[in-house]
Amino acid sequence: MSMTFLAQRDQQERLEWLDGGVLSLLLDGAATDGQLMVGRFAVRRGEAPPYHVHTREDEVFLLIEGTALLWSDGRRSELSAGGVAFLPRGVPHGYRITSPTADLLMICTPSGIEGMFREVGRDVSAPRPPGWRVDLDRLAEAAAERGNTILGPPR
Repeated sequence: MSMTFLAQRDQQERLEWLDGGVLSLLLDGAATDGQLMVGRFAVRRGEAPPYHVHTREDEVFLLIEGTALLWSDGRRSELSAGGVAFLPRGVPHGYRITSPTADLLMICTPSGIEGMFREVGRDVSAPRPPGWRVDLDRLAEAAAERGNTILGPPR
């Protein structure tokens, strides 16, 4: 059963992700009874996940600040601050941040993908090991375990 959930900013789990970006997990499956996951990324120019496809969840991508290129189902689009994209399951997609920094919100329904971020990302509350970065082989495995397939390198 879902219930009201409140987490102040200092209570949100924060994970270092690709290219030094940070993902704040705002809501996860435990808080929403599996209905959705909400994450907020603070990233820099060039941050780009591998081109991939989700088989279990739909994704909404809202660019709060910054600019990005978005590839979805073979089409390239530009996204600016306030732009939103709906990426249904089964549709290949990826993005690349083109502004110096960006703030983006990701909503996935149902939840579950947050497990991949936790498994591969690094909790920023712990000391950062020298040279740490996302291991792309581990990312591919963690993604596959959650129904996501990496189709190729970032665009």
